[in-house]
Amino acid sequence: MNAAEAKVSQVIKYCNSLTEYSRRATREVKIGDLAMGGNNPIRVQSMTTIDTMDTKGSVEQTIRMVEAGCEYVRITAPSIKEAQNLQEIKKELRKRGYTVPLIADIHFTPNAAELAARIVEKVRINPGNYADKKKFELIEYTDATYQAELERIRERFVPLVKICREYGTAMRIGTNHGSLSDRILSRYGDTPIGMVESALEFLRICEEMNYYDIVLSMKASNTQVMVQAYRLLVQKLEEEGLQPYPLHLGVTEAGDGEDGRIKSAVGIGTLLEDGLGDTVRVSLTEEPEFEAPVAKALIDRYTTRPDHKPVREIHRIPLDPFSYSRRSTREVANIGGGNVPRVIADISLLKEPVIKDFRAIGHFYLPEPDKWRMNDLGADYIYSGDNAVSFMLPNGLKEILNYAAWEQHPEKNGKYPLLSAAQYINAENSRHPELNFIRLNAAERYEKLLQELQQDPSVVILLDTDNHHALAEQRRFFFDLLDLKIDVPVILLRKYEPLSPDQLQLYAATDLGGLLIDGLGDGVMLGTELLEGRTDKENVNDLISRNNNIAFGVLQAARTRMSKTEYISCPSCGRTLFDLQETTAMIRKRTDHLKGVKIGIMGCIVNGPGEMADADYGYVGSGKGKITLYRGQTVVKKSVPSERAVDKLIEIIREDGKWLEPEEMEQ
Repeated sequence: MNAAEAKVSQVIKYCNSLTEYSRRATREVKIGDLAMGGNNPIRVQSMTTIDTMDTKGSVEQTIRMVEAGCEYVRITAPSIKEAQNLQEIKKELRKRGYTVPLIADIHFTPNAAELAARIVEKVRINPGNYADKKKFELIEYTDATYQAELERIRERFVPLVKICREYGTAMRIGTNHGSLSDRILSRYGDTPIGMVESALEFLRICEEMNYYDIVLSMKASNTQVMVQAYRLLVQKLEEEGLQPYPLHLGVTEAGDGEDGRIKSAVGIGTLLEDGLGDTVRVSLTEEPEFEAPVAKALIDRYTTRPDHKPVREIHRIPLDPFSYSRRSTREVANIGGGNVPRVIADISLLKEPVIKDFRAIGHFYLPEPDKWRMNDLGADYIYSGDNAVSFMLPNGLKEILNYAAWEQHPEKNGKYPLLSAAQYINAENSRHPELNFIRLNAAERYEKLLQELQQDPSVVILLDTDNHHALAEQRRFFFDLLDLKIDVPVILLRKYEPLSPDQLQLYAATDLGGLLIDGLGDGVMLGTELLEGRTDKENVNDLISRNNNIAFGVLQAARTRMSKTEYISCPSCGRTLFDLQETTAMIRKRTDHLKGVKIGIMGCIVNGPGEMADADYGYVGSGKGKITLYRGQTVVKKSVPSERAVDKLIEIIREDGKWLEPEEMEQ
């Protein structure tokens, strides 16, 4: 083992096991009468969106959240007056018989935190803005001047720790990727290690003061950064001998609808798979009571998961789990190498496919000009099983057939075979000269076959699994390829028994996204074979469309293929200065044809511009009826009247040459 391999072999510390589902052991933290961590179940929480000064509205929304499954409720307290009103909200909730623990969300104002800590069961502080003002300045620090800054932080933070310790109040030290302080950015850059160090600076003070009722979070809108930061946090806690604190999991500004759910599952599900996480908050630009069922669905998968087949133990990790690097593969046709991950649409349930069926996978036939049009979610390949398509396919779309059907088909142009391992071995003289798909089960040992595949430049593996612990088993197969230095491209195949639409989104996003985040996979396919005979034609097309949308959504959420406009929108809270859901819908309606453009939509200056660190453009509330527009993190226009703000945003995009008229997208 060389020096680089020896270093990588130590990174297993961030979780108990990569092959057995095993939840990380953490300290138990009492939050009111409901403890978190330790042997307690993974908890569900969310945050109100009503103005905190609206006592009645806050109470009624809190009750709706509790009845939807929230076990903790967070309420913003941006100033002293809101912190004080938490007392009235709590009093009214208790009067109505609701004992749900309340969490005060603090930004910028230590005096509000100190007051709230005397009232509610937990306070959440953001180390990026609790003691620092963000000016987006690069500052040069010597060790001495940096230490002086840490002493300044201690002076501001110690009074809150003393109050929390006295009142038995818990605390979340919650780092957000988009709101790192200028000091952290100047020393560590915009990195996962910067996020971790931001929290550890505050945590070390807590431990020195023997205060341990702490929960930690490392939230980001970028799922890759989020996953890396949580893993690195756990690693650093162990390396420094700090307590194993519970983790609060969440993806910030995930958005709404299917995109928000998929993005949340990619980030949160990846960590849950490895046993990390003690409470979950799903951040959707929707009413907060809609968030709890999504969080619960993610969590329940691990409380109800049946016994799974053993996965071979992993002794070392042949990749860096703290940074993204896509597995290097050779190029076969348009798969692998430098190509974006491909989407294979499984249409094998269609016994006699017709032209209009292809609308479900993003390909539309226009009779009058006699041509095909493809939208941003146009599949790259179709898998037809034994039912070959009888008409000419859209240009660029290729067909995969089961080997026997392919071998018998008279026209092999644009059609490729799917073989089993045995068929591949026995079909040496009857393979496609350019591209052959081989379906392998991740549980099997294929060392000899894999060595043969290394010599065949036409092979792409379609990686299947029947294990309930699917991600771990498929990841184990990739580790074998990395260890053996075999660079054959691999398409991830996942198939599911009948699930609700929400479950299908969440499970597929976890299973596929968790691998893609680590750079594993050259494409995805959601199989339908487990549903054979259970659906009629109309339902089959709905399923195919749903699977295709999920596949593209997962690739985008994992940051591996940007195929549509991305909206980084906060879930709204009592600080929001406009109707966030209505505004997001309006901006989406005007801009959702801008492929690959990322637009941040933030309700107030607290969540922007820092929280939208990944966005190309930003739309941020800066006052009642006033909007500030950003290019990246740079202010372009201030105090724009809200009724003109979307038009002004489009003007900025147009100036940058990134605007296309919707009709241009249809050409």
